[in-house]
Amino acid sequence: MFPVRPTARRLALALGLASLLAACQEEAADDAPELRPVRTVVVAESTAGQTVTLSGTVESQVEVDLAFRIGGRLIERLVGVGDTVTPGQLVARLDPADEENALRGAEAALAAAGAQLSEARSNYERQRHLFERDIISLAGLERAEQVFTSAQGAFDSAQAQVGIAQRRVADTELKADASGVVTAVGAEAGEVVTAGRRIVQLARDEGKDAVIDVPVAIVAGSPPDPDVTVTLSLNPGITAMGRVREVAPRADPATGTIRVRIGLIDPPEEMRLGSTVNGSIKFGSTGGIEIPASALTSVDGAPAVWVVDATSNTVALRPVDVTRFAPATVNIAFGLEVGERIVTAGVQALRPGQEVRLLGDGS
Repeated sequence: MFPVRPTARRLALALGLASLLAACQEEAADDAPELRPVRTVVVAESTAGQTVTLSGTVESQVEVDLAFRIGGRLIERLVGVGDTVTPGQLVARLDPADEENALRGAEAALAAAGAQLSEARSNYERQRHLFERDIISLAGLERAEQVFTSAQGAFDSAQAQVGIAQRRVADTELKADASGVVTAVGAEAGEVVTAGRRIVQLARDEGKDAVIDVPVAIVAGSPPDPDVTVTLSLNPGITAMGRVREVAPRADPATGTIRVRIGLIDPPEEMRLGSTVNGSIKFGSTGGIEIPASALTSVDGAPAVWVVDATSNTVALRPVDVTRFAPATVNIAFGLEVGERIVTAGVQALRPGQEVRLLGDGS
């Protein structure tokens, strides 16, 4: 066995100390806290309002389906999509042969009932005169009266049937009940249609609406009875004022939006049915504190924001009271003070007390 030289012993000791020092440095590096990069803004008081613009289409305030009250074979449709109609104008016609035959039969039955009624009336009058002269008994007069009453009922029934038959003949012609524009058709000549089936759809000349699908947050935060400025998408210089006329009671399950109908006040002719328009609603100055919507998170189901401590650059989660939601901003009533710094980007990756690195100041 060879003895270990002092020089080799010192070299091994130095290498061991170097390895131990490197391991300690790596452990210290691993224990160093991670600085999470975030973007922030300084809270400021809101002084200006906000305008929200959404697109929609122009529709008639009243759209009705014109249909026959009876079924039959459609022999003629006199209007098409885009045609203008006036009150009483003939729109379509059914084959009237069956209804006309029924009318002739009803008129013949009425004539027969009329003849029987005339005979029964004459007989009743004759029997009454004979009774007054004590020639016949009361029973004979009552029998004549019953025959007369029965004939009168049969005549009234036949007369009603004639009225029904006349109305059915008239129902073979479909006429417009108001002026408007045809926006759709539902049947063609030669088809056999049932009662109530749409023949044409008519947009009445009773006003126009701008129909817009609005996000729920905007509807909830909209001021009561707002003024809406509607502009034509192809020509923004063509405008009209409008008022909210109808708000759907629930949101569309597919889009999550609520359909709002805005009645246009004296719309220009260029805003034709089907035109694409933009509706702008002004959210007036509400005061208070307004922050970006991206800063909002939640704690225990309630709204909250991450507030940055100016001294230590650590964050703390603070509940806030939101008074109004808009697409890009929210208004805060309580929980924040003007001048405080809040996180606007990276809020989902933070934890309380975490030290952060500021990427930019959006104030």
